[in-house]
Formats: sequence, C-alpha cells, structure tokens
Amino acid sequence: MRRRSLHHLAALLLPSLLLLGSPAASSADGYITLGATSEGQPALSLGLDRTFGLGYWHPQLELRLGSGILLLPGDDGDDNAAWTLTPALRWSFAGERGIFAEAGIGAALFLNTRHEGRNLSTAFQFEDRLAVGMPVGSGELSASLIHYSNAGIKRPNDGFETFAVGYRHPL
Repeated sequence: MRRRSLHHLAALLLPSLLLLGSPAASSADGYITLGATSEGQPALSLGLDRTFGLGYWHPQLELRLGSGILLLPGDDGDDNAAWTLTPALRWSFAGERGIFAEAGIGAALFLNTRHEGRNLSTAFQFEDRLAVGMPVGSGELSASLIHYSNAGIKRPNDGFETFAVGYRHPL
C-alpha cells in the first residue's frame, strides 16, 4: 500500500479554506482540541464551526457544524491526518450560555488507512462524537470522546477513539 505523506494535507485543507473565505465565516468560531487516541498517541484538531439556533424545536437546542483537520503524529513515520466534517446537536442545560452536551455523527477523510498498527481499511471513516462543555470567558471549554470507524464498509474495521479537551473562541 502506498502511504500518502503529510504534504497531501494541503488538499484536505481546501474545504476549510473555502469556509474561511466565505461571507459566513465572519460569524464562525475557531476551535482547537488536544488529546490522545485510544492507543495513547497525541491528537490535535484545528477547525472552524458555526452554531445555528433551533428555537422552533426547543429554545435550548442548537446545531453546530464544524470542519477541520485532525492531526495524528505517530511513531516511526506512522503519521496520519484527516479532514473532518462534524454536525452535532447541542443541548444547553442552563440556557444559552450554560453547561451543554453535544452528540453527532459526521465524517472524516484520512490520508492513510493505517495508524499505529490499526488497519482502518478505508480512508473514509464515520465520526461519532459526544462532548460536554461550559462557557469560559468569551469562549467555551469542552471535553470530548470521538470514535472513528468505517461502520463495516470494508474489513478489517479497526476503528479508534480520541479523548480530548478543547477550546472554542469567536473569530
């Protein structure tokens, strides 16, 4: 199997750059998360997202749409990276600026189908996300658990998880 190098990451950045250049980006938020995979390897995410109110369903419900890059440095040149697209439903427990919980199913497109001994089989992976957070200053702090898997599209399906702490800030 031919491994793609991190210089191909530029191609994965294109969707996020398009989002940055759009008029909607003026109300976008930037985020960064730092954490580890289920194998104990570091994980870093950088991206943009927007939150849309869903008050017609419930005043405490929102939709968060995010797009970014997941960087997974590995041992012995086993690096990987992915472009992620993450929709999530957010429930604010104490009103608009209170503690919140998020859940969503998105997608990730990985550069390589192997990472730290795991065979992902496909570059396309589903991204299942659970997070909790709270406001901090003008931004918000969150803790998340994200599972990546191809849902059995191709075997083997050696998915993995990331556990991370993140900060989101209005741009």
